[in-house]
Amino acid sequence: MHVRAPLVLISAAAWMALVIEPGGAAFLAHCSPEMLARAALSLSLKRAVAPERIASLCSGWGLMLAAMMAPLVVAPVRHLCDRSVPRRRTRAIVLFGSGYVAVWMAAGVMLLALAIAARLIVYESYAMVSVGTLIALIWQFSPVKQRCLNRCHARTELAAFGLAADLDALRFGLTLGVWCVGSCWALMLLPLLVSGGHVAAMAAVALWLLAERLDRPMRPRWHVRGLGKAARLVIAQMQDFFSPRRFARGEGC
Repeated sequence: MHVRAPLVLISAAAWMALVIEPGGAAFLAHCSPEMLARAALSLSLKRAVAPERIASLCSGWGLMLAAMMAPLVVAPVRHLCDRSVPRRRTRAIVLFGSGYVAVWMAAGVMLLALAIAARLIVYESYAMVSVGTLIALIWQFSPVKQRCLNRCHARTELAAFGLAADLDALRFGLTLGVWCVGSCWALMLLPLLVSGGHVAAMAAVALWLLAERLDRPMRPRWHVRGLGKAARLVIAQMQDFFSPRRFARGEGC
């Protein structure tokens, strides 16, 4: 709980900013790929890449990462804390987070560029979302996706003291970020392609990403990869809640 609770609170605060605070979702409404594509089409490219718009995009992407990715790094951060001496844990977590976020910020530039290019090539939203969904499904079922997902479960050896400990923590964040981007990039692209309902699309993708992390690593191959363990857990909990024995004990609703 010392690891899970802070990360869940960070994610919850980011979701609240996106849903409640208008400024939190400003980049989705005003700096989205659709708006940037319109600016480019109207020959206002200088306006599209204005510093304030780029800053808004970066802050919005960071908020999106905090909301969606914080719950996914609970296990890696716990691994980091378990193998760091108490006085170095905060530094190790900061270095790990810096490496992880740096990779995802770089990936965000590429994903936003893809979304803008898609807006310029296929302006119809439904067609663009359909193509994006098809690409995400193909990637989701591919052996490369499974290989990246397997590497997201890897836990490296970490030094305990000195510069080696700092470098190991930073390297762990960078490495995990690379494999996480490889696993999630196609799904993370989908919320950037929709014209409306960005937060709802983000929530659906976040739940999917969290559910697939519950599955154990498996041999990379082409296969239909669904919610797996998460669906079985939900079904088991529902069966237990609505079981006749539960109602017989007076524990039902």
